[in-house]
Amino acid sequence: MNTEIWRRHTRTNRLQSLMLLGVMGGFLALVGWLLWGGSGIVWLLIPLLMLVLFNPFAAPELLMRLYRATPLTPEQAPALYDSLTELSRRANLPRVPTLYYLPSRMVNAFATGSQKRAAIAVSDGLLRNLDSRETLAVLAHEISHIQHNDMWVMGLADLFSRLTSTLSLFGQFLLLFNLPLLIFSNVSINWFAILILIFAPSLSALAQLGLSRTREYNADINAAMLTGDPEGLARALARIEQQQGSFTEQVILPGRYTPEPSLLRTHPPTPERIRRLRELRLPYPARPPLPAQRPLTPGSLLDHPVTRPPRWHVSGLWH
Repeated sequence: MNTEIWRRHTRTNRLQSLMLLGVMGGFLALVGWLLWGGSGIVWLLIPLLMLVLFNPFAAPELLMRLYRATPLTPEQAPALYDSLTELSRRANLPRVPTLYYLPSRMVNAFATGSQKRAAIAVSDGLLRNLDSRETLAVLAHEISHIQHNDMWVMGLADLFSRLTSTLSLFGQFLLLFNLPLLIFSNVSINWFAILILIFAPSLSALAQLGLSRTREYNADINAAMLTGDPEGLARALARIEQQQGSFTEQVILPGRYTPEPSLLRTHPPTPERIRRLRELRLPYPARPPLPAQRPLTPGSLLDHPVTRPPRWHVSGLWH
């Protein structure tokens, strides 16, 4: 692999992640200072440090139950488990993540948990629509998220964003409550502070979306390092984009393409992800082939295809 390009991407992604987390923390501290002054920053810092140190996370099994996913055993998917074991070894994970089967037509996979206790879900649509090389690349992408504690990073960013929104709402409530006093007295109003209270949650949310995109870029590059096959992941991304695009067009705007504004994407644009992967210019295969490059054998799970379309569930999840 062109290691210089990989190092440049990695350095850029890490710097962007630190900057975006700093921006989100800055907005939170600024709102706290506007409400309570310097002591407000201190009182915010204490619970934040406690939450970061204790790192509370919901058990992966709980999230999988919300998605109605079922565990995959090594007997049901021996090739997938062999590949996952080798990828975990290459990523120096202390434990191999547990595999789950998601009964959904959506072409999807996701990881949850920490390095010591993680789970990866693969959907029925992914197993049916991607070939072995592409499936392996997607697994490597999810392993990379686990390896670099992306769930923890994004959880911290979500905490910053939620606290900023809560404090902003509290500040706006106090402002409305004291509005008659401000109007009928000679007290000057700091309009700049009011604008910060109003727009800080939106700006923090945009920084969170930017952080999510940066972590996705980083996971793509590191997945290519784990497999030695950036083209495999590029093919998988193109296939997923094609499948998901078709579903979206059929349901929302048949026959038309519906682009999202770039600032509101949680994932980077697929063409840009593919371009970055192909910049690595690695002839396939550059590392010893992994077991999933032989046919997948998930047993009876694929004997009965999922026919229901994806739908919204009471849990708030879409699958």
